[in-house]
Amino acid sequence: MATASKTSKDTSASAALQRPPAEILYADQLARLRAQDKDPRPPGWALSLKAARSFILGDAALDIAPKIVAPVASIERMLVTLATGRGLMLVGEPGTAKSMLSELLATAISGISTLTIQGGASITEDQIKYGWNYALLINEGPSPRAMVPAPLYLGMQQGQVVRFEEITRAPLEVQDCLLGMLSDRVMAVPELSGEHGMLYAREGFNIIATANTRDRGVNEMSAALKRRFDFETVFPILDFDRELALVQESSARLLAQSGIPKTVPAPVLELLVSTFRDLRGAPAKGDGGSSSDGAMDRLTAVMSTAEAVNVAHAVGVRAWFLEQREGSPADLVDCIAGTVVKDNADDRAKLRRYFEQKAAKRSGTHWRAYYEARHRLP
Repeated sequence: MATASKTSKDTSASAALQRPPAEILYADQLARLRAQDKDPRPPGWALSLKAARSFILGDAALDIAPKIVAPVASIERMLVTLATGRGLMLVGEPGTAKSMLSELLATAISGISTLTIQGGASITEDQIKYGWNYALLINEGPSPRAMVPAPLYLGMQQGQVVRFEEITRAPLEVQDCLLGMLSDRVMAVPELSGEHGMLYAREGFNIIATANTRDRGVNEMSAALKRRFDFETVFPILDFDRELALVQESSARLLAQSGIPKTVPAPVLELLVSTFRDLRGAPAKGDGGSSSDGAMDRLTAVMSTAEAVNVAHAVGVRAWFLEQREGSPADLVDCIAGTVVKDNADDRAKLRRYFEQKAAKRSGTHWRAYYEARHRLP
């Protein structure tokens, strides 16, 4: 699963932003869906399930572009899970657009996607629930005015979806503080008294969490917390042509944002997508599910569609800003090395073997130019 990139026209609010949130990027589409949405909505939702599905997967009749390559049944299951009030856990390989999917779901349901918690070893319970303005705390003592609400508090207070990215990278004690919010829908604030001592979630509140399969064992979720989530696995794109189209559209949008008037030529993008699919063990175009010129060792680096988009963007940037031309196979060799070759010496050797065992045997002028540029590899 990955993002598609045909977007609405930039608004003045988003034109200068490097990465506008979905509610800004697709503001006109959301307004159009809300105006046409006559179906029943779950309590606290900004859109009905059908309209939310159209926002994510597209609706040609309303000129809503698809934003995710995913099975319809999978998106419908996610929406139904969230409508029942259960938390949603998105798991999968890195780079399969779990974060983008959680952003789109939160936008469709709440109209806002920025109540986000980023998991990590240093995150604390205060950073996800609430903290304090210490100047006011010292002068006035604990009070609602001295409280600094964090995403979880705001989500419960306003009835909105909270996104918890990379939840398995957060310490276990931080993860487990979600138990009461997911089961009883209540947050205790022991520092405050009276009505302010308990925060009850409003309709619309829920949690969407993401986790990479490569992070299993880092901070494995407790069985109690897992029971409060429905799990959905987000898979890489299996079809070559759909992945190629997505990389082409996404890279074109990024290059336009970078002020580059040219896109990466289609043959160069085919080289890129074929290389990524070969190195992650997926069939390339015309392989029919297997490779006649030998299987390649899989790399430890992430060879995802999202990474392929980044490489395509880099190819266009390199070619235009250095020499004011379109990207070439040689540019691709230069740019792919930084993605594939990181801190693992074995990956460097595997990439070189790929050029000798795969690229050298494929026909076409672009494949030949690609192979002849292998000396650019580190």
